[in-house]
Amino acid sequence: MTSRSIIKSFAAGLALAALTATGALAQELTLKLGHLANEQNSWHKASVKFGEELSALTDGRIAVEVFPNDSLGREMDLINGMQLGTVEMTITGESLQNWAPMAALLAVPYAYTSLEQMDGVASGEIGDQIEAQIIERAQVRPIAYFARGPRNLTSNRPIASPSELNGFRMRVPNVPLFVDTWSALGASPTPMAFSEVFTSLQNGTIEGQENPLALIQSASFNEVQSHVNLTEHVRSWIYLTISEQIWGQLSEEDREHVLEAGRRAQEFEREQFLSDEKAIRDDLESKGMTFVEVDTAAFATAARDAVINSVDESIRPIVEDLFSQQ
Repeated sequence: MTSRSIIKSFAAGLALAALTATGALAQELTLKLGHLANEQNSWHKASVKFGEELSALTDGRIAVEVFPNDSLGREMDLINGMQLGTVEMTITGESLQNWAPMAALLAVPYAYTSLEQMDGVASGEIGDQIEAQIIERAQVRPIAYFARGPRNLTSNRPIASPSELNGFRMRVPNVPLFVDTWSALGASPTPMAFSEVFTSLQNGTIEGQENPLALIQSASFNEVQSHVNLTEHVRSWIYLTISEQIWGQLSEEDREHVLEAGRRAQEFEREQFLSDEKAIRDDLESKGMTFVEVDTAAFATAARDAVINSVDESIRPIVEDLFSQQ
C-alpha cells in the first residue's frame, strides 16, 4: 500500500469513528416516563405511542422508556425528581396545585358539563394560563393532555337527584373540596383510603363511593354495588409532562419533535379513551350493574356555592365564570 493510500485509509477511519461516536452519543438520550396507570389504561397505551412517535421523528436518537404501575415511583416523588432533573417525564394533573394553584382547575366538580366543554377550556386561553403557571412554578412542562373518565356515584339503590341522597354514607378521597361538595349535596361523606373502600362497602360501614368507571371495574365494586348513578360530577384532564430542565437541554428541532409526538399521542389516547369507556360500561352492565341517568342540572345547582367557596381565591373568578356558562 502506498503512503497516499495509507493516509486515505487513516482519514476514512477517523471519519467513521467520528460518525460512530456521534451516533452513540445521540442514542444515549433516553427519557424515562413513569406513571400510576396499569398496562391496560389508555394513558399507558398513549405513553407507549408517544415513545414510538418520538423515536420515529428523531430517527431513533431519542428513546422513551415507560414505567407503569408506579414502578418508577409515586406521582409526587416523580414530580420532585423532575424538578431535580433526576426524572424526565410523568403523567400528572391536579396534584400540581401544590405549586401552581391554577392546576386545581383540572378537576373542579361540575365545572365542565361535557367532554367538549372541557376540551375547550384545556386547549384554550385558560388552559394556556394553567400550563404557563405550571411551567413557571412547578418546573415541569405539559406537552399533551389526556382525558380522564368522569367520576360517578355507585350505590345499592338508584339516586337520580340530590334530594335522594338524604344523609347517604359515602367514601370520598381526602380532598376538602370533595367533602364540602358532597355535604352540600345532602350526603354524609367520609374521607377514606381507596384500599379500604371494598371492605367498607361489603360490611355496610358506607353505602356508596364515587370514581371513574375504570376504577369501579378494576376494584370489582360490581360485587358490592348494584347501581352506577351517572352524576359525572368531575370531568377532568391530566397532563403528559417533561422536566423543564430536560426541555432546556433539547434543541429547537427536538422540542418540535417532542411536541409533535405529544400531539399524536393525545389524539391516539382520545380514541382509546372513548373506546375503553364504552367497553367498561358494557362489562359492568353484563355483571349486573344498572346505570341510572340523573338530574345533572339539579346536582350542579346544589353544588355550586360549595364548590366556589372551597376553591382557592386566585381561581374563584374563573370557576364562577365556568358555572355561569352552564
